[in-house]
Amino acid sequence: MRLPRLYAPLEVQLLKVQFAQSDAWQAQTRAQSPTALFDAVANWLAQEVKARHVQLHAWSLTPEGLLMLATPPDAGALSAVVQAVGRRLGATLSSGGVFAGRYKSALVESDRVLAAQIWVEQAPQINGCVANPVDWAWSSAGLHTGIVTTTRPWVMPLTDHPSYWNCGNTPFARQAAYQDKLAAGLLNKERQEIEAAVAGQWALGSDKYLSKISKFASRRVKPGKRGRPAKISATPTP
Repeated sequence: MRLPRLYAPLEVQLLKVQFAQSDAWQAQTRAQSPTALFDAVANWLAQEVKARHVQLHAWSLTPEGLLMLATPPDAGALSAVVQAVGRRLGATLSSGGVFAGRYKSALVESDRVLAAQIWVEQAPQINGCVANPVDWAWSSAGLHTGIVTTTRPWVMPLTDHPSYWNCGNTPFARQAAYQDKLAAGLLNKERQEIEAAVAGQWALGSDKYLSKISKFASRRVKPGKRGRPAKISATPTP
């Protein structure tokens, strides 16, 4: 049974949209110059994020998919953004679907936001697109580190999360400190926790956070215990 979308007001969400690896999509992304296609998708994303009043904290776009870290204004905003980008992208393909099923998402505790941002911005490196995340044009890594190596024909409306601002007291200090964190990457445990939360579409955070968020989230925020409930033995009536 498919779970409904997990949403909680004013909470950060980590979102993963995987592209369907159809022949048409492979032909597009493996073309001699796929830059125009990625620029177009980035431009559509920028337009939709702005139109839906989504606070976008970080993003990356690769041939494998689109990752976003964002705070939506309502329960339907992120779905609307993904659907609109999908419709526009679909119009450019000669055949096949755009996405490999529904997008997946997780709620993120404030203390885990910076790790989630690193996970998003390291994706081009992890997927083998570049050796250094800041060299990939279609992500927010360059802006967060202050290393922007290419001119972009689109302007992505970013809203930096307080976790990023806490990296330093000045823009230069923040960018330098974050560059070090991005270069260091995540611990295996951190990466596994993030990926498990997104894959299962749960909340990512401490037990205290999960307990708090469960009171106003749209559905349960963590997996239930496996197996059937334990049987309660009946006490004989004296």
